[in-house]
Amino acid sequence: MLTTVLDTDHLRPADRAAAWGETANQTLMTTRIGFLEPDRIRARIQTMALGPVQLSVMSYTPLLSQRTPRLIRQSDPETYQLALTTAGRQGIEQARTCASLASGELLLYDSSRPFTAVAGPQHPGATGILLQFPRRLLPLPDKTVAPLCGTTLDARAGLGRLLRQLLTGLADEHAGLTPLDGIRLGTTAIDLTAALLAHRADREPLLPAHSRQRALFARASAYIAGHLHDPDLKPGVIAEAHFISERYLHRVFQQHGTTVGDVIRQQRLAHCRRDLTDPAQHNVPIAAIAQRWGYPRPSDFTRAFRAAIGMTPRAYRAAVQGTDA
Repeated sequence: MLTTVLDTDHLRPADRAAAWGETANQTLMTTRIGFLEPDRIRARIQTMALGPVQLSVMSYTPLLSQRTPRLIRQSDPETYQLALTTAGRQGIEQARTCASLASGELLLYDSSRPFTAVAGPQHPGATGILLQFPRRLLPLPDKTVAPLCGTTLDARAGLGRLLRQLLTGLADEHAGLTPLDGIRLGTTAIDLTAALLAHRADREPLLPAHSRQRALFARASAYIAGHLHDPDLKPGVIAEAHFISERYLHRVFQQHGTTVGDVIRQQRLAHCRRDLTDPAQHNVPIAAIAQRWGYPRPSDFTRAFRAAIGMTPRAYRAAVQGTDA
């Protein structure tokens, strides 16, 4: 669960800059921070542990952050930071590479190399999500990753989009995650980051098999979630969309303790249950809800729902809403 580490709204204005600097140094890494509008400082940071990975949700008025060679010599956590800007604009310069991030864009940088970052620089500043993890956990050599530090990574499609959705989903759904969920999702985030970087560098063969498989599982699962409405969603369709054999697709899902068919069925039924319990959809016919989520034949939906839930969709809706079936 996300825990608020600091919210400067609870402090006197005169104490806010120092408090933020100290908190950022302890929570993230040691940097030299200066707010660009010192008369109206506001900043907030929430963090969540995902095993050895840390997710931080931050917002701040315009500021400048610098990590110098001297600070690196004094203290280096040896981590990568994957930053997602969710509002405003942020910029960074690392290893003579400059990038400017608008909302929805991703960037990777390295605690072991000097950088200068700026949020804003105009009102109201910026908000973002930061994924921080030990460099040793990224299954790619430094010579592959180093040229990509400080460059913008495409988050509009493919792996980048999936990674962006994972980060925002972690921030939005944190309250319902168990510690084990967090560890698994932290590992998935690293695997997707590695896959995105390897694709960007045209070095996919460098990824170890287990990393490629976990990234593929995440991609295939996301594909399923986006195509539940299609009654023809089958393993063969999913395999073709990912340029792999159906046999390999089944093997990847089996290694994650499930099957392609089970994931499709569970996700469809979860959406149907949600809609059946939604008061705003009380008058929507059950057949329409079933068709919306890939069950064109009402009899097939009733059979699948009863097998999973133990009652018919009509009886379930009535029981939840307190009406007669």
